[in-house]
Amino acid sequence: MLRPIPHPLAVAIFAGMLQIPAQAALNAVDPGPYNLANGNFAGWYQDSHGRTLDLCLTKAVSSRVAGAPGAPAYMCTLLPTPGVFDDTQPIAFPTNFPDEAFWFTADAAIVDAARGIDLSYGTAIEAAFAAEEPVEGDQVSFARVRIRVDVPTAGTYVITHPYGVEVFDVPAGGRRAINMTRDIGIAGAGDFSGALKGDVGPFLRSVNGPYTEGSERFIGDPNLDERVTGSPFNTNFVRIEGPGGIDLRTELFSISGKLSDVALPTPLMPQRTTYSRRTENGDLHAQQDVFVMAPPPPAAVTLTSQTPNLNLTEANGTGAWYAQSVLNPNVPTTLVLTADNSVAIPTSSLTTANLPLTDLVTITQAEYHLSTGQLTLVASTSDETSPPALTAHTGNGTLLGNLSGNGAVKTLSTSLSPIPPAKVQVTSANGGSDSEDVVLVP
Repeated sequence: MLRPIPHPLAVAIFAGMLQIPAQAALNAVDPGPYNLANGNFAGWYQDSHGRTLDLCLTKAVSSRVAGAPGAPAYMCTLLPTPGVFDDTQPIAFPTNFPDEAFWFTADAAIVDAARGIDLSYGTAIEAAFAAEEPVEGDQVSFARVRIRVDVPTAGTYVITHPYGVEVFDVPAGGRRAINMTRDIGIAGAGDFSGALKGDVGPFLRSVNGPYTEGSERFIGDPNLDERVTGSPFNTNFVRIEGPGGIDLRTELFSISGKLSDVALPTPLMPQRTTYSRRTENGDLHAQQDVFVMAPPPPAAVTLTSQTPNLNLTEANGTGAWYAQSVLNPNVPTTLVLTADNSVAIPTSSLTTANLPLTDLVTITQAEYHLSTGQLTLVASTSDETSPPALTAHTGNGTLLGNLSGNGAVKTLSTSLSPIPPAKVQVTSANGGSDSEDVVLVP
């Protein structure tokens, strides 16, 4: 049973957890209105690769794996709960409705009795109820990563999985010496947007799918263990490394998720659109750098605001696209990009985004001298030919003033006694911005 964690202390205490930086995981959620057939949950979630999954409540069964008496080989993860949900009866909210349902699940296991390792890995986009039983108004959703491991000895264990890397300092071996559950979302009262901020996504999917059962299509068959694709880091596996040369991995997952028929625009998420220019030996050197997240090929992303159009490149199937233009921009300007995922998902419509082109601001020094109360800032702009004005603020928005200097590198020295700022931000008149923690010196 995948219960929401009611309090941070319910997670086993561990020291030193390290994650890969957050990625674009999910793109959109059904905004409503919601209906009783879905228990008044959001009908679907869409990931950053453009795949949309419905709340998986169908009782379609696998044509690849035979079920057992009393245990049908459902294509959805439907968990009977005595007195709450009887899977042999029609689903009806709230009288016979799962206390846990899922838009997506992916599970894997590593067992090596000789090495003393028993690992279970589970990730999901889950629908549940705050009081654990179907009650109107108690609906919540969350993105979950759960890792539980029996380990033989104390030490540092590194677990790599499709959505990140976790480092655990384990004080003693034993059953569930590693016990992590990370739920992001929860909320309630009809708000299902919290799971968009989680680290689950894009949806993993079977390399052998999609599977069709009747008129319904699925990204995997939870009754099978299969290789998958879709990790944003190309880590389509679970691996554990630990003391004594422990290094075990699996590439096999059981996956559930029902592909939706809803037609949605192709995801297109801006990351960075910046320019730089300089003059060297009388020659102007200019470039524009465009970074976006969108579905990987066969999708296409194109910069259409220049002639000829410029196609962005995606190298490794993670959905990170890039292009560089050598045109000298007229600032301020807006770049126009399109993303088309209709080859992979015919119902996806073309998305067009207007993105401001800005300079790239870099803070190279942010020091506060405790003895004098002086804050010293040094920052630069990537526009060396026509350097724009740079303005500094504290992290809470208090104006510090303009940086001075005729070139691309500018400075500011100002008195801020007796309390130093924790952070500073420098913004450019051409739209660029950078923020840094302030270094405290004697």
